[in-house]
Amino acid sequence: MQDLRLGGLFRFVLLASQGLHPRPTDAIRLNQVGFYPGAPKAAFVVGAAADTFYVVTADLKDTVFTGLLGPRRATALSSDTTRAADFSALRTPGEYVVLVPGLGASYRFAIRPRVLEELARGALKAFYFQRGSLALEPRYAGKWSRAAGHPDTQVLVHPSAASAGRPAGTVISAPGGWYDAGDYNKYIVNSGITVATLLSLYEDFPAYVRSLNVDIPESGHGVPDLVQEALWNLRWMLTMQDPSDGGVYHKLTEPRFEGFVSPAEARSPRYVVQKSTAAALDFAAVMAQASRVVGSFESRLPGLADSALTAAVHAWSWARHHADVFYDQERLNQQFEPHIETGTYGDRDVRDEFIWAATELGVTTRQDSFFTAVPVFPDSSAPLPNWRQVRTLAYYTLARFRAGLPPAVAGDRARLERTLVRAADDLMQPASRTAYGTLMGGRAADFIWGSNSVAANQGIALVVAYRLTGDSSYLRHALSNLDYLLGRNATGYSFVTGFGSRTPLHPHHRPSAADGIDAPVPGLLVGGPNPGRQDGCAYPVTAPDKAYVDDVCAYASNEVAINWNAPLVYLAAALEALQYAAGFSQAPR
Repeated sequence: MQDLRLGGLFRFVLLASQGLHPRPTDAIRLNQVGFYPGAPKAAFVVGAAADTFYVVTADLKDTVFTGLLGPRRATALSSDTTRAADFSALRTPGEYVVLVPGLGASYRFAIRPRVLEELARGALKAFYFQRGSLALEPRYAGKWSRAAGHPDTQVLVHPSAASAGRPAGTVISAPGGWYDAGDYNKYIVNSGITVATLLSLYEDFPAYVRSLNVDIPESGHGVPDLVQEALWNLRWMLTMQDPSDGGVYHKLTEPRFEGFVSPAEARSPRYVVQKSTAAALDFAAVMAQASRVVGSFESRLPGLADSALTAAVHAWSWARHHADVFYDQERLNQQFEPHIETGTYGDRDVRDEFIWAATELGVTTRQDSFFTAVPVFPDSSAPLPNWRQVRTLAYYTLARFRAGLPPAVAGDRARLERTLVRAADDLMQPASRTAYGTLMGGRAADFIWGSNSVAANQGIALVVAYRLTGDSSYLRHALSNLDYLLGRNATGYSFVTGFGSRTPLHPHHRPSAADGIDAPVPGLLVGGPNPGRQDGCAYPVTAPDKAYVDDVCAYASNEVAINWNAPLVYLAAALEALQYAAGFSQAPR
């Protein structure tokens, strides 16, 4: 029910009128950015003795909604007992807080159409702040501007990567690309899923992506900002292919992680290290997809589509002849100097990479030979994508082009759709039983290193199911996972820097730690709760859903990574693109 100036809140309103605004309480967890007018809206309350809650204007002058807290929710996978404050019936645009007597007020939030637009822009703009080999100018970076670092025009071929044409110590040029995470290295395997996720957003929602302007140096040149940003990394990836044989170096790295200095202050030598099957296949998949995307902008990007496809086929051929060249850093260090101690991204099972590369090449070229080279459907599952498991990226592509699939897989369309919808249904099952009403956290396996990317990728899986079925329940659950990332979780943090009232201030991110600015670079999604706590830092709480600490030391839970930000961009942008079709917002007249 709704009313104005509720008498029971008279004292609260009187204090507010005198300027005595209560400090927000962490006991009320909710999306700290906001809600669409027609979408579900809920806060989850810990430790409430009262049964009634109120939604009041952010200036605390008016009460606009009154409701009853739901029954207590407790699960084996959560350390909290919660009660839901559901105010979905409130549709009036404005700025509000939730008030629970005896606890206080929540962080403020908005209700309005396009409420996630700034988040989508900020999460995409975060990739600009990850660019290597480029000075970030105040015009585009604001107070986070910085001098260029890591030109990577004098990169050494590591002995593990030596070939007849490029012996150890050969100097090559491989500028550009994104810093992978909180460190200053660049990795092909992780670039694969990252670039693919961004390009998939363009392929799924081209009209919306064309409007997603984020003010980067390439803006306004006839190619969407998202595509331009992806090209910054894609062009670097092209330099990582050995032109003599088509093999792809696994990573470009310093031997040991650089200290917490700015990019311009880094002085370690840089190497390209060992070719690997996983790198070649991820490269082939992304280049084949990129060929489709950039082909739409041939007049602006002449010849790039052909170059990308040629590179993809070359890498595929190398991988077919080197099907088991795995990156094993421990073994590598037993044979070669200098020792390499940076991120491994090692993967000894590349069957999924073969499926992904074959699919992207097959869809782009429409040649059945790619699809017949591997079993595209080895079983009936669609595992949630991550850098180590990319098979379902192939299925997303097949679903995207299902109306015109090549003959070799056209007969599998019904099977494909069943597989993806069943995977989404399986994800949704635990949602009603979780302490925070989100499908994230419904399984113990959700809380891993990079758990927040699990939440975002679950959301993408639900968006795919919605596009296949038109069933808006999938979108409602996808939206609840974004609520999770923005504060509706056991930590009470909005996990995206700069978005929300309680956000990470000390991410494991060298540029932010070294720039002398209190606020970190905005738009970065930190890793999230990780009971493994591999960093050895002090964690106040170790329960799986709370094993998070906002400390630069905590790389196991508070680092950032490009493959975590990409699904955040996709999920926020997809929901923005679908808000009117789903009935979350009224279409503008």
